Amino acid sequence: MTAPGSNGPRPGVPLPGRHLPGAQGQTELADPARIRAEIDELLAELDSRPQWGTPAADSVESGADITRRARILEQAHDVLVQALATVDKI
Repeated sequence: MTAPGSNGPRPGVPLPGRHLPGAQGQTELADPARIRAEIDELLAELDSRPQWGTPAADSVESGADITRRARILEQAHDVLVQALATVDKI
């Protein structure tokens, strides 16, 4: 039995990163070099913008480009959140 005021986690209190998919039982530590490489790869995709032709096509394509960029940034965000969740568990 634990004494009142103990510093251990209380039952039912959520811990950082527990809400992430696959977080239960995950003990892999965040590797800064791997995380940096993943983020660099995703950010490099942001720089690769297709060349467009006509103004009408540019309008349609720019909407698709915004969606593509949002997806890439969301993936980069997920990589960083997962890394932070791993660090929070240490």
